[in-house]
Amino acid sequence: MPEFVDFFSDTKTRPTAAMRAVMANAEVGDERAGEDPSVNRLVARCAELLGKPAALYLPSGTMCNEIALAVHCRPGDEVICDRTSHLIGFEGGGPAALAGVMLTSLAGDRGRFDAAQLAAVLRPDRPYAPRQRLVEVEQTANLGGGAIWPLAQLQGVAAAARAHGLLTHMDGARLLNAVVASGVAAADYARDFDSVWIDFSKGLGAPGGAVLAGSEEFIHEATRLKLRWGGAMRQSGIIAAACDYALDHHVERLADDHANAAALARGIAAIDGLAIDLDGVQTNLVYFDVLRDGLDASQLCAALLARGVRMGEMGARTVRAVTHLDVDSAAVGKALAALRSEMAV
Repeated sequence: MPEFVDFFSDTKTRPTAAMRAVMANAEVGDERAGEDPSVNRLVARCAELLGKPAALYLPSGTMCNEIALAVHCRPGDEVICDRTSHLIGFEGGGPAALAGVMLTSLAGDRGRFDAAQLAAVLRPDRPYAPRQRLVEVEQTANLGGGAIWPLAQLQGVAAAARAHGLLTHMDGARLLNAVVASGVAAADYARDFDSVWIDFSKGLGAPGGAVLAGSEEFIHEATRLKLRWGGAMRQSGIIAAACDYALDHHVERLADDHANAAALARGIAAIDGLAIDLDGVQTNLVYFDVLRDGLDASQLCAALLARGVRMGEMGARTVRAVTHLDVDSAAVGKALAALRSEMAV
């Protein structure tokens, strides 16, 4: 067990005792052959949650993204996304290596571009240019500070893509954070998108797993790539049961994470030498900047760790703190005390 409170990422959550009990008693079967009842229940539930005809259980959100790109596109096609997209910075060059696509990035507002920005880069289909095929969005926008895409903005982007004959994909790693914060249903956010996925290993607290949803035809082709890329996990109902438990018990409590993030942000705003946009903290991600001369983000994070608080550097001057299932109000208090002490040195 770590000897520090961990704000590094919401991927640091550990299964609760109740979740572990569910996992220990999970019904299992050969998931690759479609015989795992826990997986089958989960994907049916997620398809309904996301408003799609079919869904597929996968080991990770990265695999969801990469499979979606490979199903929707052909090598040489162009995918349009925000410049802060997970596709660009956190998937090891997978879009190029696995799907053979090129990425065109837009400079959105905190990870969220609009229909006008999309329309500005759309062009006629000419044989000497890459075929524009897919538009991708990330809800919430991680590097945008957990910013929520407004429903109307998503609908506008999807409509512009559709009018130009493009497909749409939603990276929904923290989609349920947006749902809880906004009150907009997941199916409403996903309605105009050809594919969408949700992650269970972040704020929902499961040890792994994600579910990708779309049309029956899309999921049929996605299943082929899942098998080709080694994504079948046999008796994975042990993990799927944890995901199902998370949907029952860990969705509404995401509001606690958001409240803790807001409290952390307010405390940071009161510390000399640190800067934060309070209006930008909408969900569970808190980004702030170090202003003091002679102190950069990596140095501050190292000093905080020595005081029992782990955060992550996201640039020379930028630090990220993420609230989650294993971070309570007392942990927020400890983090603020460590920051005050360090900035007073």
